Amino acid sequence: MGERAPLCVGIDPHAALLTEWGLTGNVGGLERFTRTVVEALADRVAALKPQVAFFERFGSRGLAVLERAVADARAAGALVITDAKRGDIGSTMTAYAESFLTPDAPLSSDALTVSPYLGFGSLAPAVDLAREHGRGLFVLALTSNPEGAEVQHAVAADGRTVAETVLDRLAEHNFGAEPLGSLGAVVGATLPPLGDPAAAVSERALTAVNGPLLAPGLGAQGAGAADLPRVFGASLRQVVPTVSRDVLRAGPDRAALRATADRWAGEVRAVLDGAAP
Repeated sequence: MGERAPLCVGIDPHAALLTEWGLTGNVGGLERFTRTVVEALADRVAALKPQVAFFERFGSRGLAVLERAVADARAAGALVITDAKRGDIGSTMTAYAESFLTPDAPLSSDALTVSPYLGFGSLAPAVDLAREHGRGLFVLALTSNPEGAEVQHAVAADGRTVAETVLDRLAEHNFGAEPLGSLGAVVGATLPPLGDPAAAVSERALTAVNGPLLAPGLGAQGAGAADLPRVFGASLRQVVPTVSRDVLRAGPDRAALRATADRWAGEVRAVLDGAAP
């Protein structure tokens, strides 16, 4: 993550936050919120992660705001991880991938979140386009929402959980890549520590991914930087710590947004430095 803050900040302009900021719940409020976050943070954090749903709810005008935010954030040097959680089959998955992973697409991003729960092979069009254009994917593996356990903790015939099967498929794709492959996993920072019977994945599986691990759940969802070593173990250096509401609630003041992001970055750096070999 270079000299930038080792942090991904979500851009989640949901209705409650617009109200907290004193903004109207329309496209005007959406645009002001989004521009403020991008202007405050795009030149200092490693990545920004806009959640597509909060823009789609305003139709084409909302998507226009998202297009500008993605372009402005990338122009300022931040990586953009578009959080769309797309998952489908065949030509539909291809169309989703083309929307976010091709260089000439209006929403062209550095990485896209995708869902493997129509079968990992259904992601092939997105995998192929990501590789062709030097982009990345973050595949949902072990998410921070409690409902995810219904599917992700289920045990397959070979004894692996579904989540671990997803991680192992990613490891196959990233095998031999240096320093890391471009296919990553979403693994929540709020999960039980490694070794806990409820952890659902092993340290081996996390490390073997050989790709980035997007870790939502810091801040409002209850996880702190100090939890990261317990959840990720030897794969800690692969983690992209992600915080959203805890930073966004500091707005609309740009200085407060930057100060809160800097505080989180300092806590993450201290953890990473403590884990350095």
